[in-house]
Amino acid sequence: MSSLEIAICGGGVGGLCAAIALAQGGHSVSVFEKARAFNRVGADINLTPNAVFAVDRLGVGDVLRATAARPTFRISRDGESGEETSRLPMSRAAEEKYGAPQLTIHRADLLEALKNRLPEGALHLGQAAKDVRAGEDSATVEFEDGRAQSFDLVVGADGIHSVVRTALWGQDHPTYTGMVSYRGVFPREAAPDLPDLDAFTKWWGECPEKQIVVFPLTGGREIFVFATLPQTEWSEEGWTLPGTVGDLRAAYANFHDDARNILAALPEVTRSALHVRDPMPQWARGRATLLGDAAHPMVPFMAQGACMAIEDAVVLARALEGAGPDDMSAALARYEAERKPRTRRIQESSLANEWLKKGSNADWVYGYNAWTTPLNGHE
Repeated sequence: MSSLEIAICGGGVGGLCAAIALAQGGHSVSVFEKARAFNRVGADINLTPNAVFAVDRLGVGDVLRATAARPTFRISRDGESGEETSRLPMSRAAEEKYGAPQLTIHRADLLEALKNRLPEGALHLGQAAKDVRAGEDSATVEFEDGRAQSFDLVVGADGIHSVVRTALWGQDHPTYTGMVSYRGVFPREAAPDLPDLDAFTKWWGECPEKQIVVFPLTGGREIFVFATLPQTEWSEEGWTLPGTVGDLRAAYANFHDDARNILAALPEVTRSALHVRDPMPQWARGRATLLGDAAHPMVPFMAQGACMAIEDAVVLARALEGAGPDDMSAALARYEAERKPRTRRIQESSLANEWLKKGSNADWVYGYNAWTTPLNGHE
């Protein structure tokens, strides 16, 4: 079996999944993450069945199920009237239909489970990439500490502000969507009488920029809340900032009592702008390619950002299975050919923000199998 020396820039969900999948395929992987430690920051990761099925084959499914919640339904409700417009059975029903349930989990728990599946010595913390030089025979990562190291392949899994993307395709800037998101968590006992706290529920507002999403975390002991509001400009420093929960509640004063009581249970919120990029015509250049938000950042209205990164990781590993240095261009072309149409569709559908507002057929998203989907007409 051929073995490639592969560098992954970025130790988030997509980067760690790629490292595990590539190592399972016999390649030597090194993950370079700029953070010096994995702290318990962030809150939610929503893994729909397509992603859970993928991570099960990476060997972390049982660990995730031990701490995650399993939403019972995927519900849509009108924000003002409270009328239910869509209800999709999840949990056991999703497992029977798609081969895996939906899991909602703290991001730190997911990263810890993935980190523990990495080959020994593969993860390098406090190692920030500064530049990448991608040639036809190798790619070289230049680090902020002045070091440089060459590999058979470099994978940019370093998010919407990707250094690898900039190195390959030049500087650009994500587009501000005109929406600001608010995130917060409250203990279930703070609002025990609210309905459907075990479900994933989306409250739809009178405009696409106004919505509230609610779902359980940590086995149902905590409830996560995500809300968005329109805001003309965003010029503040910082990606995630403290928010004012009173302002959020006031903005939703016209919503149904159940929705307002959810916001009333929040002790605090963080605030961040939502940005997107147009779908890219090409991801790879020479011996380097992209995955996840580095390639296709999307608004979170379909809860598919992390899921697409996980799918990317699996398909990339499959495309490189058995590949040697001479097979790299063809392998990366297979990866892109499979992933670009799907991620483009989900980017565009998520931005349109009509997903499951009415009706309840999620098969084209949830039924995707990254482990068996044909690659460029083969397999």
